[in-house]
Amino acid sequence: MTNIPNELFYTKTHEWVKKISQNVVIMGITAHAQEQLRDIVFVELPSLGKELKAGEACAVVESVKAAYDIFSPLSGKVIKINEKIQEKPQRVNEDPYGEGWFLYIEISDPNEFNALLSQVQYQAICEPAS
Repeated sequence: MTNIPNELFYTKTHEWVKKISQNVVIMGITAHAQEQLRDIVFVELPSLGKELKAGEACAVVESVKAAYDIFSPLSGKVIKINEKIQEKPQRVNEDPYGEGWFLYIEISDPNEFNALLSQVQYQAICEPAS
């Protein structure tokens, strides 16, 4: 099992969230997600200022296998995008929790954090049932 950072929050659809300040988060996809996708060849990110709703598609990742929607973990406004992963999509495979981040979101409802998973909860859904 891939290392799952303890300081992040997670979704059941394999996105991660890190709190940067009281109302700003950074998000990306987990190591588990990028391993399932394999070689990522294209990333489509939303435009700056776009309003996102928790649980709705906010980006698209294409791998050599297929295209996959990436879902916004929280509601809010896109305030920064990672243009480097658009130029070099393999950064998502190489460093999903670092250089492979997707967006900064100015969140509109901090209570939505309650629906996110802890590291322990996320690890439990990633491990195969025994």
